[in-house]
Amino acid sequence: MIEPADDVVPLVKGDRVEILIDTGGASRTYEVVATRAGRRVEVRTGRGLVEVSELTRGGTVVRTARFMAGRVLAVVEHPAADAVRPDDAPPPPLFAAS
Repeated sequence: MIEPADDVVPLVKGDRVEILIDTGGASRTYEVVATRAGRRVEVRTGRGLVEVSELTRGGTVVRTARFMAGRVLAVVEHPAADAVRPDDAPPPPLFAAS
């Protein structure tokens, strides 16, 4: 298991993360997806790197993508949708019916 160093800050955890990279004259998009139920995607930055890892429930790293922080234009998290529970209240209407 990877232990975070003192200068590494965990940023986001989610179901899918997109990374937009500057390639000089253009940009390129990479995507890291939690491939199975119970896995998560974690983004960490430190020492000039952005590291995106897919982890199991127990914290074991399945795969990792590393990018130079100076080339990263955007990191976009797409979190997994939460399951609706029976005790959840329905959302309020956006507009009042007239």
